[in-house]
Amino acid sequence: MTGDARLSWQAVQEIVRQRIRQRIWKPGDQIPHEADLAQELGCARATVNRALRGLADAGLLERRRKAGTRVALNPIRRAEFSIPLIREEIENRGERFDFRILTREMRPPPPDIQARLQIGEDAPILYLQTLYMANHMPYVFETRWVNTRAVPAAQEARFDTMSPNEWLVREVAFDGGDFALSAISASTQEAFILGCSAGAGLLALDRTTRNGRQMITSVRLVFHAGYRLHTRA
Repeated sequence: MTGDARLSWQAVQEIVRQRIRQRIWKPGDQIPHEADLAQELGCARATVNRALRGLADAGLLERRRKAGTRVALNPIRRAEFSIPLIREEIENRGERFDFRILTREMRPPPPDIQARLQIGEDAPILYLQTLYMANHMPYVFETRWVNTRAVPAAQEARFDTMSPNEWLVREVAFDGGDFALSAISASTQEAFILGCSAGAGLLALDRTTRNGRQMITSVRLVFHAGYRLHTRA
């Protein structure tokens, strides 16, 4: 196969995924070495490595040191999530998007944020509270900590025409993280900001993202009362 020297890791990943789906590589089969795949596809070995790591994380491949990479015998079904742009989510509903920075300061993170961002010190990092609105109504209240040791440019970002959510998605590469959904009762502050009653049931999403071993940000999103989360498998 003649490859394109500019073939992206996403393109390589899709090629490998198709070969698994089409049973060109069956469950338990050992796939070609990274160097051989890179030569076949005409791309860098690092590109192939990143593509295979992603598929291993998704449960489609099993990678063992010195034993090579095999198609998983029992692929783990995992949901894959991207980080959505809140602006696009609102605009796709046909509503007008706007946001307001409520708090912006450098402050020492509390112990739980230190643990999430894997920074064992209490030196100040960027702390933001942002209200996102749809048709001038509260949509989601965001509390965010940005690891400015990993993303020093965030200290100078203006966030006047581009929200923190969109700035980070566009400016900072990420390759992993974790999230948790929970039902919460609105605190007094959340009720005031989101225009609901204190104690009202709300959906909260806590998320951290990383690039390699560096943690980028820890964020909590609290959505307006009645919000419904949609995703696709």
